[in-house]
Amino acid sequence: MPKVIAGSLGNCVHVAGALSFLALAERAGYETEFLGAAVPVDAFVEAIREHDPDLVGVSYRLTPEVARTLIADLRQRLEEAGLADRRFVFAGTPPVCAVAEEFKWFERCFTGFEEPEETWGYLKGEPPPHEAEDWGTTQVARLEKKKPYPLLRHHFGLPRLEDTIAGIGEIADARVVDVISIGPDQNAQESFFRPEEMDPSMDGAGGVPVRTRDDLVRIYEASRTGNYPLLRIYSGTRDLVKWAELATETINNAWGAIPLCWYNVLDGRSKRTPEESIAENQAAMRWYGEHSIPVEVNEAHHWSMRDSHDTLAVVMAYLAAYNARAMGVRHYIAQYMFNSPPTTYGNMDLAKMLAKREMIEGLHGENFVSMRQVRAGLLHFSPDLQVAKGQLAASTVLALGLRPHIIHVVGFCEGDHAARAEDVIESCEIVRGVLRNCLFGMPDMAVDPAVAERKDRLVAEAHVLIEALKALAPEEEDPLASPKVLAEAIKLGLLDAPHLKGNPHAAGLLQTRPVNGAIEPIDPKTKRVLAEAERLRALPGLPPGALLPAEGNPGC
Repeated sequence: MPKVIAGSLGNCVHVAGALSFLALAERAGYETEFLGAAVPVDAFVEAIREHDPDLVGVSYRLTPEVARTLIADLRQRLEEAGLADRRFVFAGTPPVCAVAEEFKWFERCFTGFEEPEETWGYLKGEPPPHEAEDWGTTQVARLEKKKPYPLLRHHFGLPRLEDTIAGIGEIADARVVDVISIGPDQNAQESFFRPEEMDPSMDGAGGVPVRTRDDLVRIYEASRTGNYPLLRIYSGTRDLVKWAELATETINNAWGAIPLCWYNVLDGRSKRTPEESIAENQAAMRWYGEHSIPVEVNEAHHWSMRDSHDTLAVVMAYLAAYNARAMGVRHYIAQYMFNSPPTTYGNMDLAKMLAKREMIEGLHGENFVSMRQVRAGLLHFSPDLQVAKGQLAASTVLALGLRPHIIHVVGFCEGDHAARAEDVIESCEIVRGVLRNCLFGMPDMAVDPAVAERKDRLVAEAHVLIEALKALAPEEEDPLASPKVLAEAIKLGLLDAPHLKGNPHAAGLLQTRPVNGAIEPIDPKTKRVLAEAERLRALPGLPPGALLPAEGNPGC
């Protein structure tokens, strides 16, 4: 096992940097030894003689002029003692590091501006990344290179194409984002391949007005700088397979993000019926699966943002992953949106996400694996930007309880305005600050009794609803992946949301309310909280063959 020692030199008592470096080194497989604060030059030399390390960390954060004298003295004593033939690194303030670099002696000088993953890469013997290949050119490759740190993803798309292109370059140069999600405007999402149907008055509404293939090529070229972030783009709200082909050819789409039951007449984002959209969405999943590109099915939070109850959100997370697997997707990105609805408490939120995780990861096998992507809820951000910054940090800390592979950073500014490049950079820096303090060694919130009890209850209730869905069409070979069955479930109210009231394609019967931070279904008349089997038995119009399991029976 390689050995590393570190301490602060001379009259410097600042040791936080040295201790952080040693903590990373220990996780990277080094034997470590902390020398302490204000270590005299002679003592530093003697410690190197005693411990015979492979790597020596020298820290000094005070006056550059004094640092120059101390470093020169240390170098001379080491040469006299025959101990200068090993690897040395330095850490200090930027002005002191500039002095250390003059000696051409240290392998690396760390100023404190480095992210932990950069130091981690150094300790693993990896050279600093320069080319796109060094960072990873696919989602899976980049995730592997960055372990154990999660990838950071952020949405970006301004109402003017030129502003978006310039912003992409600025974000890439800041080296704070691993994946930039391009948000096209609604005209592009619905009618890119049918430009004659676009409404010019809506240009730029909701995102960047992408109108040609060359627009996407220019966006991609703007990202080829800095840390060469991966790009991905929204799926489109129709013509999803054409969008998948175009995105892959132009921006090397990192992964496809596709809904299961949305982008249709339910949310007004296209004129497709639920059955038509589910079939087309599945076809897009299948296309990505055939091309070995990861897929995210951003489904469950659409129901939670419309005030569906927690059990239904868990079931929709499961159905999203189930359908992706059924369509041949091997690498699945499971999105866990916290703070939705905004009335959700942290403990109940985490329980809901842990229930989703248990259901989704129960589908894992040789040909299917999921990666956890967490994010803050868009609707919970305050228009007060200082408050919103705190909300972003707090939501990230809670989400770390899920041990994510990807953090979908939501701009703290979303309660006031769409994120500009500087907002994207600042939001990611806030999250990076959270990771510095909280990625390792935090208490396990999942073992909290209230969280564990709620998680188990949601899993049991989810199985009740899943069995009811299967019973809708027992003659179907795979009812959970049937567009007809899922559309019928929405129409009958097995899958429902309060915001769908009055929509002719949905039941719109579900009523919910927050109860101690959880979102529960209630009886419309008595306002009593309903168990899932009770809710289902009360639905009108269920076919006689849709037999429901007894209340409290997990059903699977």
